[in-house]
Amino acid sequence: MMVGLDRITWNPKVMGGKPCVRGLRVTVGTVVGLVATGHSEAEILKLYPYLEAEDVRQALSYAAWRA
Repeated sequence: MMVGLDRITWNPKVMGGKPCVRGLRVTVGTVVGLVATGHSEAEILKLYPYLEAEDVRQALSYAAWRA
């Protein structure tokens, strides 16, 4: 795992093994897709109230690292 991405998890039994946020059924791809379509961090946190701001930041960092 990349240092500083402790909130990004993989489990073959959760969302088909896609990288998720803290083991929740919210994938990195979902978060990145929301940002790509113009949603702000505040809007994402309102849509997914169980996420935290650091979850969004780490999802974006993970996606950048993968790219």
